[in-house]
Amino acid sequence: MRVLRMAHAGLFGELLHGAGAYIHDLRALMFSPTYYEGPWRRLWHTRLRGDLYPNHGFAPVANYMDVNRGDRAMRITTFGSPSLGLAAYREEHAPPGDPSWKESYIESDMSISLVQTAKERVIRLEHNVSNPHPYSRLNILGGTKGVFEDYPPRVYLEPDRNDHQWGDFADYADWDHWLWKEHADPPGGHGGMDYIMLFCLTQCMRLGLVPDFDVYDAATWTAPLPLSHASIKANGAPQEIPDFTRGLWKKSRPGIDSPKPAGN
Repeated sequence: MRVLRMAHAGLFGELLHGAGAYIHDLRALMFSPTYYEGPWRRLWHTRLRGDLYPNHGFAPVANYMDVNRGDRAMRITTFGSPSLGLAAYREEHAPPGDPSWKESYIESDMSISLVQTAKERVIRLEHNVSNPHPYSRLNILGGTKGVFEDYPPRVYLEPDRNDHQWGDFADYADWDHWLWKEHADPPGGHGGMDYIMLFCLTQCMRLGLVPDFDVYDAATWTAPLPLSHASIKANGAPQEIPDFTRGLWKKSRPGIDSPKPAGN
């Protein structure tokens, strides 16, 4: 949300590209008999080849670029690696007779998608839960004046820097969204993100406000799931992303970077 406010204030210049991902080694959890209720998450790997969880990485970049609020995701093309990780893990860890031995995995261990917007910006999405890798959501934004990259968070902006060395993202804490300033140490999981999201939702309901993100955003952020699968099956052929807003994306409207409402 700090990057979002910086982007809207023009610190990155004209936005050009971004990236988001869900890279999370879930092998042990997917084969755990107790962590998930049944093998539902693992079974998706027997059904589709594309990005099974695009929302986590797509949503932040879509917000930076005002997708559905002045720009629109137009098309996606995806390529996928072989599916090897889950079968290899099963070979080492699943006992004989385990139900997983009846499964055939087709999900690409790594899928890489490129989304182009109406303004010709490019968003890269990655998904990998089947191989050894530290957790990452990437979260990258680049423009004509600089770039932000996570993980770890670092930033390079002109004219603040001209030494080709990353700067300290903590130096831009003044750009924090009012929610994080007023709820600096929120309770709950995921570093307080769960609390902030629930607070926003209940606040909008209580005050009768338009939600900071809506069903059109949810549909857009989820569309890469089936479309990435279709693109991989078509050898990377681009797939058109529907305009869920029916043209209303051309109009500006409130989003995540909304001011503190009266009566809060």
